[in-house]
Amino acid sequence: MTQSLPSSLDVIEAAARVRVLARETPVLTHPRLDAAAGARIFVKAECLQVTGSFKIRGAANRLAQIDKAGRKAGVVAFSSGNHAQGVARAAKHFGMPALIVMPSDAPQIKVDGVKADGADIRFYDRNTESREAISETIARDRGAIVVPSYDDPHIIAGQGTAGYEFAKQMIETGETLDHLICCTGGGGLISGIALGLEARSLKTRVWTAEPQGHDDWAMSLAAKKILANASGTRSFCDAILTQQPGDITFAIGRARLAGGFAVTDDEVKSAMRFAFEALKIVVEPGGAVALAVALRGLPDDMRGQSVGIIVSGGNVDPDLFARVLSGQ
Repeated sequence: MTQSLPSSLDVIEAAARVRVLARETPVLTHPRLDAAAGARIFVKAECLQVTGSFKIRGAANRLAQIDKAGRKAGVVAFSSGNHAQGVARAAKHFGMPALIVMPSDAPQIKVDGVKADGADIRFYDRNTESREAISETIARDRGAIVVPSYDDPHIIAGQGTAGYEFAKQMIETGETLDHLICCTGGGGLISGIALGLEARSLKTRVWTAEPQGHDDWAMSLAAKKILANASGTRSFCDAILTQQPGDITFAIGRARLAGGFAVTDDEVKSAMRFAFEALKIVVEPGGAVALAVALRGLPDDMRGQSVGIIVSGGNVDPDLFARVLSGQ
């Protein structure tokens, strides 16, 4: 590994940088959620973040550290949508061009968000093309900087500000989180959150939440080495369908994460409906996975305790959301 691992200090420094773009998102509670989980649940609503997900935090931290000379050629990123929107918005703010490599089946709402911020898009077939190879080629031709979606120290530190902020909000209300459960794809958010909590809530145990068949983090943590999902497995949680943990994110998480949970698509749909009906928030499938874990009922050793839940994004296709709400 050629890149040094970020630290809790990097998250603290990132918190000052991301303020120019990211907002402090609210923490929500509901008695029905507490009753279902068997614990006191606190929901960090990153679905109400700028661009609709936590991804603006990492993008703002990464692009803020590109000097003026580097900004002329701009940035290239690859993403199914939320990272794409975060990079597009940050690039617009810092006055640099951006090109996003997106799968051809990306939700239209995410495509529209990228276009609205003036970024170019290069679509690819996720079954036959490599988004990483496409991005590297375009960046080399343009002299641009590639901004990875999770396996990058600056991205991880930026995403970690969500956890650092969450801990601050809990302290302000006289609470401490015994556990935190977070939706997990490549691991940029959860590894950053683990670092952020080291600075303010060291005793909080952090857990991954993933779709069944895509629980590579849970498997990898149990095995203490990186394992990949079986090929061909699918879920409608499009935002977190990575093949395996990132090298940097797993190096951070291996020593800091307590373990992981996996939920079915039906459980995620129920969580999306609950979020809309009870919490009055719109949550996309990948962003609802941690909430689904809580609604299913937590393990005995977590019952009666204080548990944080990260709802990580709200950029759901309207037609899909309507079908979910109608019980389809």
